[in-house]
Amino acid sequence: MLSKELCAEVLSKALSSGADYGEIFAERTPSGSLYMVNNQLEEISDSVKSGAGIRVMKGTRTVYGTTTDLSRQSLLALAAQVSEVLGQGSAPISIRLTQKAVASRHPIVRISSEAPKSDKLEVLKRCYFAAKDADARIIQVKASLADVDRNILIANSDGDYIEDRQIRTRIYCTAIGEEGGVTESGFYGPGRRMGMEMFESEVNPESVGKEAARVAIARLGAEFCPAGQMTVAIENGFGGVIFHEACGHSLESDSVATGTSQMAGKLGKQIANEKVTAIDDPTIPHAWGSIDVDDEGTPTRPIVLIEKGILKSYMIDRLGGRRMGMASTGSGRRQDFNYEPSSRMTNTYIANGEDKNEDIIASIENGLYCAKMGGGSVNPITGAFNFGVDEGYLVKNGKITTCVKGASLIGTGSEVLMNIDMVGQNRFHGQGMCGSVSGSVPNEVGQPLIRISSITVGGRS
Repeated sequence: MLSKELCAEVLSKALSSGADYGEIFAERTPSGSLYMVNNQLEEISDSVKSGAGIRVMKGTRTVYGTTTDLSRQSLLALAAQVSEVLGQGSAPISIRLTQKAVASRHPIVRISSEAPKSDKLEVLKRCYFAAKDADARIIQVKASLADVDRNILIANSDGDYIEDRQIRTRIYCTAIGEEGGVTESGFYGPGRRMGMEMFESEVNPESVGKEAARVAIARLGAEFCPAGQMTVAIENGFGGVIFHEACGHSLESDSVATGTSQMAGKLGKQIANEKVTAIDDPTIPHAWGSIDVDDEGTPTRPIVLIEKGILKSYMIDRLGGRRMGMASTGSGRRQDFNYEPSSRMTNTYIANGEDKNEDIIASIENGLYCAKMGGGSVNPITGAFNFGVDEGYLVKNGKITTCVKGASLIGTGSEVLMNIDMVGQNRFHGQGMCGSVSGSVPNEVGQPLIRISSITVGGRS
């Protein structure tokens, strides 16, 4: 994208007013999608995102600017602008860049962006019609297949010149069921850091469609969930979103460094039940949220956030590290060049425990089993959260019984961590997109079946 010589020249200009750190982030990202509805291909979309951002720092002051023009003239003009905003000066800066190799853990067999549209459509149709034909009560299906080929370049005043390629593919399906004038929907959307080979080895398109339809049909017969304080079991996979939102964001240095996190100042202290070990691992091969190097050029590694209830680490980007006096953990991420990076999660999960899954359900006398979690909201300052339950069942005397709808889980991150008193052994991950100050980035969440001894369940009283 940009030569080492050009990057060195631009960085030198950016640092000329006294900055102690400078960085260029450039990218060229082709992406595409196919969308089916009403038994036909409704839309084909292809686009390319290209541009660069220049950041300078002095202490904890930071200035960031962007451009879609990657010419020498444009980049030097942008460098002069960010340099001028940071301060006045004319000190000559010499930058020498060395290329650093990135060892990918995610070999690609069939690059999705280069695959024929006909191949992609065949995969999408398998998913779509599997959902449509799953049950006569399915009245509509929406399905899409999306891929992204993210090519990035990071050059900085530390002398690093790093290039990386991140290929991801994801399939989505929403099924809508109707019975007696009542409609309900089900959704499933697995993705991987893979190409089209994902549909041969990891994700079966028919299974995706059938799962979306299954959830929709299950919800059709659901009663409204009663409200109250309950014991709750949350299933694996996307159930991990409750840790991601209610606790994970509070462990990012953006909020910790400014003292606006419920977890600030708690390193080395017990913040969760001793059965809880939580990890953010960007190194999992082919996982949706995996990165080999972060968007600041820092190599990634697994981060043990909580070990047997004890807070062991935060997720730290470069600016957060400066504010906290700590090293980056390789957690600086951004949606694209339009965003300045911030500390973000990658693949965040609660590790397997020692409890048997059947014992977890059997231990609940009167409670709720959350088979699938939905979206929600959280306040990272207080940790207060509210999450919808997409598929839930009442548990009576240790048995899963009636399907219920309209349930939500309400509490705080610090409270729920202490109340996780049983952790199962069937860890699985779900995929999604996480939005924050640096845009929307691919995230994976996961956990085994867990039990929360007591939590407020919203519903109908």
